[in-house]
Amino acid sequence: MVALRKVETSPGFVFDVSVAGDPAAPLVLMLHGFGVSRHLWDAQVEALGQAGYFAAAPNQRGYSAGARPDPTDLEQYRIGHMIQDAMDLVEALGHGERRFHLVGHDWGGSLSWEIADRTPERLATLSMMSRPHPAAFTRAMRDDPEQPNRSRHHKGFLEPDAVPKLLADDAQWLRTRHALNGVPPAAVEKHLSVIGNTEAMEAALAWYRARGPGHRPTGPVTVPTLFVWGDKDDTVGRMAAEGTGDFIASPYSFVELPGVGHYAPDQMPERVSALLLEHIAKYPA
Repeated sequence: MVALRKVETSPGFVFDVSVAGDPAAPLVLMLHGFGVSRHLWDAQVEALGQAGYFAAAPNQRGYSAGARPDPTDLEQYRIGHMIQDAMDLVEALGHGERRFHLVGHDWGGSLSWEIADRTPERLATLSMMSRPHPAAFTRAMRDDPEQPNRSRHHKGFLEPDAVPKLLADDAQWLRTRHALNGVPPAAVEKHLSVIGNTEAMEAALAWYRARGPGHRPTGPVTVPTLFVWGDKDDTVGRMAAEGTGDFIASPYSFVELPGVGHYAPDQMPERVSALLLEHIAKYPA
């Protein structure tokens, strides 16, 4: 069974975290991206817990009401703080300096690539959903005529009126995008219960506003890596996805899911759970 746990970290933040499994078992930390929440991983948290792991999926900084600095203070939403949040959560969940398995999607994927680059010794495996390696993405933005158009919403998120636009008509923009990417209606409601309000959405967009348009250079990944990409992903094109392998200096598996959009864990939960379990089992923590 998946349970909600309130986890306090050293800065005094309290994160809402979905957990399942024995807390003493190997940890699998799962980081969500924009437009969704910890609920993206509901099926995977349960499957991993049942398989003998301790699975944990937090609502990240700004998404958790108890870990929501003022979104106008963009310094509080720099990527370094979010990376530290992840490592603080690992410690607060009782895994100190132990190695763990890391899973990321979208923005949570960006954090995960960075963590793998900065502290590879902490990770047993890296699993990525719908977020290419930063160098592959940067190359695609330059060489793939379609990729800038796929990423055009990032610029829109920087506009001052982005939040009211996203939440207008009962969050119609998000509902439409989720539907086009195959997210079931029940999952959409779960995500909107977290981010479908002004305070949470302002904080979610602060991630983009604090980063700006650029990406920090990231080196080749030396952690065993799984990358899952749906060929109907509306934000990530084939060049960026297939090019990710050029930046992995470790055992690597690329899985393409035909007909699947940007939110594979919601759209194909059983398939994603099986892929994660297979990958993680090969490289024990």
